[in-house]
Amino acid sequence: MLAKLEKFNRRLSGFFEWIGVVALLVMMVITCIDVVGAKVFLWRLFGAIDIVQLAQIVAIAFAASMTLIVGRHIQVEFFVARLPKRIRAVVNSVIFLLVLGLFVLIIWRLCAIGYSFQTSGEYSATVSIPYYPFAYAIALASLPVCLVLLQEFFKSIQRVVQK
Repeated sequence: MLAKLEKFNRRLSGFFEWIGVVALLVMMVITCIDVVGAKVFLWRLFGAIDIVQLAQIVAIAFAASMTLIVGRHIQVEFFVARLPKRIRAVVNSVIFLLVLGLFVLIIWRLCAIGYSFQTSGEYSATVSIPYYPFAYAIALASLPVCLVLLQEFFKSIQRVVQK
């Protein structure tokens, strides 16, 4: 069952990663158009800053789960790495459970702030792009992170009970 969850997480995270890559490309294209337009044609792209900021949010949020899968997040291990394997697995289990709780809380608050943005009509400053879809998108992008953390929690528990 753990292998199926891992396969599902990798596929879902890979799909979300491509959304992040597209957002990164949008940032790059908008920035290039704005810089070349400003330097060569003395013309600025209207709303470039808003679009780049919102694309940056999408790029970071949608790449987070794959970053977690491939182990590219920053970890401080100098103390835990010196512990015996079973104790290390217990510590990792507690940490994964706490981080999972944090991400559940983050998803809940993002949905609340998304609803607040939706009802109050919050928009970006220059191009009037509504903010609420981005809050909901970050909440959606955090779901695979929770699944990966749950998977890692189960792996840690498995290491605790193994001989």
